[in-house]
Amino acid sequence: MSEHQAPHLVVLTGAGISAESGLKTFRDGDGLWENHRVQDVATPEAFARDPETVLRFYDARREQTRQATPNAAHRALAELEQAGFQVSVITQNIDDLHERAGSRDVLHLHGEILMSRSSADPNLRYPVGRKGIRLGDLCDKGSQLRPDVVWFGEPVPRYAQACEIVAEADLVLVVGTSLAVMPAAMLLDQAPIEAPCLLVDPQAESLVPRGVRAISQFASQGVPPLVEHWRQVGALWVPDWV
Repeated sequence: MSEHQAPHLVVLTGAGISAESGLKTFRDGDGLWENHRVQDVATPEAFARDPETVLRFYDARREQTRQATPNAAHRALAELEQAGFQVSVITQNIDDLHERAGSRDVLHLHGEILMSRSSADPNLRYPVGRKGIRLGDLCDKGSQLRPDVVWFGEPVPRYAQACEIVAEADLVLVVGTSLAVMPAAMLLDQAPIEAPCLLVDPQAESLVPRGVRAISQFASQGVPPLVEHWRQVGALWVPDWV
């Protein structure tokens, strides 16, 4: 166990956990996100070329996020934290479902859709109201506001912080992601060598990296039994059935 008093579970989540709450997310298979080419709505070039289309796209995604609800996997992870474990969630998702389920330590690698930020200074961030973001909405420095998301071709500013968190894990749980997108794909390399790693995903058997144990189930099916096991034993032991 690490130096923390409570067992430290680091959870890496991706599109799969949000998809079970009804949120459609980009998949590499067809290159589309909600019937839009990602090049047209999720790149700096798209925003420079046609900002109104990009802003409308994210307004629609934001409303979908508000209508979605956390599923059993989100809730189970929050319950483990409430049971006294240290649970750090590092998510590739831009929704707020982990927070609404009750998780308090959540790092969004790719930003947060319910926030906007300055086009000139990424440190200037603001909550987005119901009206969304419009052309002419400016930051305190006078620059146009944009969605607080990491677009394709942009750096991932929170990656170093994510590495530090993974390095302190007693156990790493990967849920609903293949970790194929860089730089998130390198996060597992930061885990202590003695920390077990589990992957919960319907395609886990084909996705699992070497040294990672596979649980081929959807997040809402595979995560709650793990959490219940850990709560019962009071430690982050890998169950015999994994």
